[in-house]
Amino acid sequence: MATGSTKISPNMSAKTIRGNLLFWKITAVFTALLIVLGIVFVLIASRFSSAYFTAAHQALYGDIARHLATFTQPFKNGKPDTAVTHDIIHSTMVANPSVEVYLLDSAGNITDYVVPDTTVQVRHVDMDKVRKWLSARGNDRPMGTNPKHPDEPSIFSAARVYKGDTLMGYVYAVLASEKQQEVLHSLSDHFYLRLSSYMFFAALLAAFIVGVVTFLLITGSISRITGVVRRFKEGDYTARIEEHDRGDLGMLSTTYNEMADVIVDNIDKITAIDRFRQELIANVSHDLRTPLSLMQGYVETLIIKKDDLSETDQAKYLSVVHESVKKLSGLVEQLFQYAKLEANLVIPEKEPFFLSELVSDILMAYQLKADEKNIHLRMEAPGATLPVFADIALTERLFQNLIDNAFKYTPEDGNITIQLSETSAGVLVQVADTGSGIAPEDQVYIFERYKQPGRHETVKKGMGIGLAIASKILELHQSTIEVISEPGKGTIFRFALPVFRQAIG
Repeated sequence: MATGSTKISPNMSAKTIRGNLLFWKITAVFTALLIVLGIVFVLIASRFSSAYFTAAHQALYGDIARHLATFTQPFKNGKPDTAVTHDIIHSTMVANPSVEVYLLDSAGNITDYVVPDTTVQVRHVDMDKVRKWLSARGNDRPMGTNPKHPDEPSIFSAARVYKGDTLMGYVYAVLASEKQQEVLHSLSDHFYLRLSSYMFFAALLAAFIVGVVTFLLITGSISRITGVVRRFKEGDYTARIEEHDRGDLGMLSTTYNEMADVIVDNIDKITAIDRFRQELIANVSHDLRTPLSLMQGYVETLIIKKDDLSETDQAKYLSVVHESVKKLSGLVEQLFQYAKLEANLVIPEKEPFFLSELVSDILMAYQLKADEKNIHLRMEAPGATLPVFADIALTERLFQNLIDNAFKYTPEDGNITIQLSETSAGVLVQVADTGSGIAPEDQVYIFERYKQPGRHETVKKGMGIGLAIASKILELHQSTIEVISEPGKGTIFRFALPVFRQAIG
């Protein structure tokens, strides 16, 4: 009996490890943060608890010196009456071990006390603090001298002792005795240990809870983003992240959406280029087949019937082959030029020149062909035109293609006219012929070489690649070409080239 097993892919395992690491990182950060906050809290609590105890002790026992001065007679004949006061003071210190009582003279010198003599380090008390204490109201009282620990100021209670109107001295009671400090120190160690322990475990628990909640919140958003990315990877190019998040995740969502848009746009462009290449191959094959077939037929005839053909026929056949070779060569050159323009490999080298001079030279080169077909070829340029700013070689190719197209469809005794004029857009050029014209339904396609236009006869003759090249050249000059035509009434191609002053302005 076969047993099934669940396989965990390396990707899933890696994701799980990354997720766990993220969880523990978040937990560790919050734990460290809360432990630091706990330590700070303990320090602050210890400081405030000490201040609280001091204020409470001062409020509870602040009047003890006054009571001793009132209900006892600590001085007799100007000197401490130890026989009377020692028993009372000793009883007070037994009842409240935190109190140490001293008798002072009017100058602040210690004259009597009920503590071991060896523990008293100083014999004088700072009287400025005593006077401030006596004049203070409420709990805002200073700390005074601790005879046993002069470097550690202590809370105290003080009262004047009079005999009649004569100041005999002071009762000075230290309210935080050495015994009290020992007791409080032992208790505070235990208290702070317990408080620190509670704070540590509370911080650990809080860090764990916060880490889990934060992990779930973050990984929830990340899982949602991951799901959208996975859908996009699997071919759903419409998958986009809903931009509800803020901060880094919101920026991630926005960046992904923008990236997805760019990728989809590039895919569309690549698809269009691939479709263009397929159409290019099909159309090139079609355009090259006709002259190649014609050449093949006449060459085969010359080979087979070379002994039967007269010199006149041989010369005629060779002339046809020669014309086909010229046509094929021109077609290949046009296809190569168009491919470079389509691939954005042509960078125009613009310079100022007079368009009328260039057009005159081009028309002169076509004059012999015009005479052979009895076509009237002329240029109309009323007045001197400003120089244009363009690529001379590309502009020459532009006119050649438009003139070739006009020759193709203009009958004998027809006219081909190139008009130049200045407008706000630059130098306006119109190439007009009196040919057969173009049907309205075909005018949309004449500048797109590899679109399938309508069935009008003029399109079937092959019009298209020369005009497509002309359109691409004008695009490089930030211009467009338009056609005005009616069947039987000729055609006008119109465009504008920028003048030199506009180009540098």
